Amino acid sequence: MRNVLITGASRGIGAAAARLFAENGDRVFLNYCHSEKNVQALCQELTDKGYSVFSIRADVSDPQAVRRMFGILREDSIDIDVLVNNAGIAQTKLFTDLTDEDWDKMIAVNLSSAFYCCRAALPSMIRKHSGRIINISSVWGQIGGSCEVHYSAAKAGMIGLTKALAMEEGLSGITVNCIAPGVIQTDMLSPYNDEELQALRNETPTGTLGTPSDVAHAIYFLASPASSFITGQVLGVNGGLC
Repeated sequence: MRNVLITGASRGIGAAAARLFAENGDRVFLNYCHSEKNVQALCQELTDKGYSVFSIRADVSDPQAVRRMFGILREDSIDIDVLVNNAGIAQTKLFTDLTDEDWDKMIAVNLSSAFYCCRAALPSMIRKHSGRIINISSVWGQIGGSCEVHYSAAKAGMIGLTKALAMEEGLSGITVNCIAPGVIQTDMLSPYNDEELQALRNETPTGTLGTPSDVAHAIYFLASPASSFITGQVLGVNGGLC
């Protein structure tokens, strides 16, 4: 049984990934910051089915909170085998309107959090000469998004982190990969109206929007033995958008 930590696991992609890992026999730790009701409901749903899942609260944009979270895990002799850096926020705003606070928060939640969690998880992975890290970026980190410059920059940074860390940890038996979802039906689409959503469908070659399950299956594949010779890669789950 592997120990899997998924950040931002209370809903959307994180929750879908948690379900998939749990259903396949892994012990899953659902990290969350604010959405306690959501994560507790998910834990109840999965434990009622006999799966091994646990919630763990931490603001992963705070390095001290990440240290405490991993400290709690170590106290129970739990080493993380699979780390999914999924926590993220979105904001649509003109570049000229962005404040220092907007920028700092976006980078902290969408990029620095992955750095903090990787830094905390790697020592035990290196010691065991085994581990999987999957970082969640975005298609906008690849091509850029108008009115989402800070979001695009953070997600592009996630790609750079992935590629460099994969180079560094390859000989340690650890793979580091990145998924760049396209337009996925999650809460992040709530600011868009029906007309805007249809425009996004029209821009996607498949003519559809993705689902959290689409991304979750890609995450699970990159965490599986079938992907052992894949590292430093960016897998687009985007319906052909990029």
